[in-house]
Amino acid sequence: MAHIITLEPGKRGGKPCIRGMRITVYEVLKYFASGMSYEEILEDFTYLTQQDIFACLSFAAKREQFRLFVG
Repeated sequence: MAHIITLEPGKRGGKPCIRGMRITVYEVLKYFASGMSYEEILEDFTYLTQQDIFACLSFAAKREQFRLFVG
């Protein structure tokens, strides 16, 4: 997963992106929250893979777990 989620200071304000592209983890999660299935996301964004989507979910879960212990 580490190579899928990338952080680059000059890209998208340093937000976590997918494979160095300009689509952020937040955007993928927002599509899920709006009711899209992962199949619909893959259909609309043909450059994404199932592994990319799972990496976004894993990243969000780990981030939330970290926040629970710190906060």
